[in-house]
Amino acid sequence: MSRNRNPEGSSHKSSFKRLRLVTYNIHKGQGLDRRVKIERIARILREINADVIALQEVLSIDGRNPEDHQARFIAEGLGFHYQIGENRKFRGGAYGNVTLSRFPISFSCNYDITQHGREERGCLRTDIRLDSRQTLHIYNLHLGTAYTERRYQAHRLVDHEILKGEGKKGGRIILGDFNEWIAGLASRLFHSHFQSIHLRPVFGKSRSYPGVLPFLHLDHIYYDGRLELEKVGTLRNLRTLIASDHLPVIADFRFLEEAREGIIAKSRTPE
Repeated sequence: MSRNRNPEGSSHKSSFKRLRLVTYNIHKGQGLDRRVKIERIARILREINADVIALQEVLSIDGRNPEDHQARFIAEGLGFHYQIGENRKFRGGAYGNVTLSRFPISFSCNYDITQHGREERGCLRTDIRLDSRQTLHIYNLHLGTAYTERRYQAHRLVDHEILKGEGKKGGRIILGDFNEWIAGLASRLFHSHFQSIHLRPVFGKSRSYPGVLPFLHLDHIYYDGRLELEKVGTLRNLRTLIASDHLPVIADFRFLEEAREGIIAKSRTPE
């Protein structure tokens, strides 16, 4: 499930030192106008121009229309590699998280973090090969809506060596829809193991839900010490307000060791 074309309108040098990521719950492409328009989501992502994209609530059906397979439609439009983390079947298609990358994906695994009796949930790991020596581990997840469910899932992610463990030599970024309306046990557990994007005041730009008048911070990004956060924000315009009930959360990172050694260098015009 990968594509090798470069996205239209993007220009990248052969080496990189900075990386832009976005996490976005796209609500199956259904906007607040109740219309399913996945091309609207693709247009938003093209505007954001991220290097790695973590999507939640994606529905991919092999149908007559290209738009029915939402993951493939977005990936082909951007020229990105992609992996689907199917958590369950819905309307005959794969429903779950999707990670897309400008860079090749060397490994992927969808971890089952479902609590018994609750909706199926997963954490999609993708290892992004930035160059011959540098790999980035991306964990794209969508936690449950119940407090006890999120507590179980957080412990499973941390204690069962999904996020830690051996063989993870690159930087780690955990991002997605954490469904925590207020800081709870899951947030505290992730805070104790990873760095996080600091919450801003109510109605600040980092709030992402609901999209029209965001006052909740459901979409989070955690990262380890090999990365440095340079900038974070949301894209809030007429299109994003309508396209989904969440706003996309965008983060720009800098690789600490690679920046010093000159392994990775990237130029991007600020938006």
